[in-house]
Amino acid sequence: MLNLRFAKEYLLHRFKAKTRHGVHSPFVYRLIDKVIYDFEPKKVYTQVESLRKQLLTDERLITITDLGAGSLVNNNRQKKIGELAKNALKPPKLAQLLYRLAADLQPSNIIELGTCLGTTSIYLQNANPVAKVYTLEGCPETAAVAKETFAKAGVQDIELITGNFDNTLPDVINKLKKLDFVFVDGNHQKEATLKYFEWCLPKVHENSLLIFDDIYWSEGMKEAWNKIKAHPQVTVTIDLFWIGLVFFKPGRVKDGFLVKI
Repeated sequence: MLNLRFAKEYLLHRFKAKTRHGVHSPFVYRLIDKVIYDFEPKKVYTQVESLRKQLLTDERLITITDLGAGSLVNNNRQKKIGELAKNALKPPKLAQLLYRLAADLQPSNIIELGTCLGTTSIYLQNANPVAKVYTLEGCPETAAVAKETFAKAGVQDIELITGNFDNTLPDVINKLKKLDFVFVDGNHQKEATLKYFEWCLPKVHENSLLIFDDIYWSEGMKEAWNKIKAHPQVTVTIDLFWIGLVFFKPGRVKDGFLVKI
């Protein structure tokens, strides 16, 4: 039933969504044209995808501590790293889009909720090597594999924090004067998603970008996304189906865009 609902949402989005040629906002048009639809290969793509290939062939078993809504694919407590890499890592298309968004914004700080095995964290760190990346993971054994991945990549300035987001996210937010780039890819429940959004609000600014993953994952996530879009501090949203982009641009007319990717 869930898959049928998801397929229906996807088809409806494809029917309604536009390309850059159907967008009249100069800000959004530039973002689509120069960032979202930038399909030129980058050196970092090859580097990170090589790490993904290694993870896909890793036969080790780890025990999953799932503090969120679980997996649509496999809810077994023990999983092979290769299986987790196949089903839980952001696919290259989306991970590379996140890289381009961060590279365009050049944030001084990046928060990622949901480290998984670390490939997306590496993409984000490479987008602006001088930025401080805080990546939060609820599962200790998954976090341990991510640390191995970071070591193989030789990345710097990624701080991996393990624990329940309810405990770890407030500490990270409190230590920062402002929030530049936040990617919420964890828990996937309506109440938790809205809570994380509200915690971020006091420190967002005109150049902040909040990204929410799996906004059509469930009816609850769809409801959370609609509430986020309606919030008075939010001015521009871009719905890419798989992820939703949230901007805070004072003086702009509130608007939301559905864009094909």
